[in-house]
Amino acid sequence: MTPLTYTSLFSRRRLALVAAACALATALPAQAERADRLKKMEVESDQPGKVDLINQLVVFNGNVVVSKGTMLIKAGRIEVREGPDGYQSAIAVGTPTQPASFRQKREGVNEFVEGEAERLEYDSKLDTIRFVNKASVRRLRGTAVADEVTGALITYDGTAELFTVAGGSAAVTPSNPTGRVRYVFTPKEGTPAAAEAASQAASGARR
Repeated sequence: MTPLTYTSLFSRRRLALVAAACALATALPAQAERADRLKKMEVESDQPGKVDLINQLVVFNGNVVVSKGTMLIKAGRIEVREGPDGYQSAIAVGTPTQPASFRQKREGVNEFVEGEAERLEYDSKLDTIRFVNKASVRRLRGTAVADEVTGALITYDGTAELFTVAGGSAAVTPSNPTGRVRYVFTPKEGTPAAAEAASQAASGARR
């Protein structure tokens, strides 16, 4: 089945104005990661969606994929609203067998932030995403997990690169049966501690 696609939400009414503005705009240095919040949002799904231009609301269901620059959200269902100021907010919900997931590249380094939860709440104006219920978020160096946090509610501020986390019963998962807040650190890459840890891991692998 060909996925349904809605690109540049609610922009058709402003297309002529945007085109004129672009003609006058000057090129700016590209910083894709920091600029994600200002990129166009694209939504694809397998099932029919609803686009309500009066109320500035889009609802899509079925293997939904949302992209916005380097940001990628996957979910069973998503609702996207655009405010009078042009910023989008979205609520993505997983399925009974698959949580909603998020992934985004960090600025200027080969690192990604990725995570999943039963529900994701994204705000492009504040550049924040909330992972709600059975939440888990990781920082990846390439493909290796550098740090990981789990809890009932995790809020990630993309501009400040700051996490806040809360525990409770909604954090209970097979890997975290107590529901306690948990953060796992690894030594920062390029430090003596990281080099020693890598050396010990290599020694253990050779045994």
